[in-house]
Amino acid sequence: MKYQVDKNGFYGKFGGAFIPELLYSNVEYLKEHYLNIIQDTSFKKEFKMLLKDYAGRPTPLYFAKRLSAKYNTNIFLKREDLNHTGAHKINNTIGQILLAKRLGKKRIIAETGAGQHGVATATVSALMGLQCIVYMGEVDMKRQAPNVARMEMLGAEVRPAISGSKTLKDATNEAIRDWINHPEDTYYLIGSVVGPHPYPDMVARFQSVISEEMKYQMKEKTGSENPDKIIACVGGGSNAAGAFYHYLENESVELIAVEAEGMGIKSGKTAATTQTGTEGIIHGSKTLLMQNNDGQIIEPYSLSAGLDYPGIGPLHAFLFKSHRGKFLGATDKEALQAAFELTRMEGIIPALESAHALAVLPKIKLKKEETVIINLSGRGDKDMQTYSSNLNALKNNF
Repeated sequence: MKYQVDKNGFYGKFGGAFIPELLYSNVEYLKEHYLNIIQDTSFKKEFKMLLKDYAGRPTPLYFAKRLSAKYNTNIFLKREDLNHTGAHKINNTIGQILLAKRLGKKRIIAETGAGQHGVATATVSALMGLQCIVYMGEVDMKRQAPNVARMEMLGAEVRPAISGSKTLKDATNEAIRDWINHPEDTYYLIGSVVGPHPYPDMVARFQSVISEEMKYQMKEKTGSENPDKIIACVGGGSNAAGAFYHYLENESVELIAVEAEGMGIKSGKTAATTQTGTEGIIHGSKTLLMQNNDGQIIEPYSLSAGLDYPGIGPLHAFLFKSHRGKFLGATDKEALQAAFELTRMEGIIPALESAHALAVLPKIKLKKEETVIINLSGRGDKDMQTYSSNLNALKNNF
């Protein structure tokens, strides 16, 4: 399988486990046992039950009639925004919390940017009665205050990251420091397809339910399992990994990943890793990341807290370098316009992250007979403050 991880945890030359010695035994044990655990019959039964009865899967594949008419093609939205907690993140946290329980861990830590992974982690920790600590950048805590309140109501302790840009990268750094100090009783529940092996592969497997459902839903609606294009936003890249997973080897399906260009590629305020990054190591894996000539991280920027990360997962780095994936970008302004367009045309308010995927519709060649799936990774409740502050400017475009 060309686009699956190899036995050493690499996608081509990207991936691996570059970790402090104190975490070696934890990560090594996880690497040796995760496949046996998640492929166990009782695990799969409990995982599927919770996805169905707790998270609310399968999520609909919705034909966006008015949007399709505007772009003269057939656009379907995979409605991950309708999951419990409002995003795709719950798929992965259910899988990892079941794994953590089977490993005998009592304490859960996580990092979060937009807060959706933090909420999903706090949710499943409450469900399983486990202590939960979520690290979140101080800047993100302010711009995603509703999600902070949700986490605290669910019983999680939200700890601010006050170093660097005080965003997702810094929250991840703090979570790793915590894990180093508590290696025995703590499970680090990573929220994206990043980090040391086996996390990128494990998270992709848990999120692959998205494309698993797409296949039979497409067959039901169009007579074919295969769309022509799948579009998803990419920060670390878990929603895209899930949307692409069952189509990776089928090269007749075009995979389009959309990064956050922020204020523009040349502005110095961007998070478009594939356009500005180089090979390096971040948070335990070799991938593409934004860094200077001395290997120091360049602070990323995006209006969207969930895409404000200086790297991408190693699977996506490989998809980019191998040209299996097409990587595009959308600016803050383009994402805001796309969010407003979907809201006014389909009555769906998307997360600002998901709006980046919608924003490339005017930039790509679309044919009338084509089918396009856009993975609507989350809902926009958390972004209402940002949307409200831009409402008057956006109204003028409609």
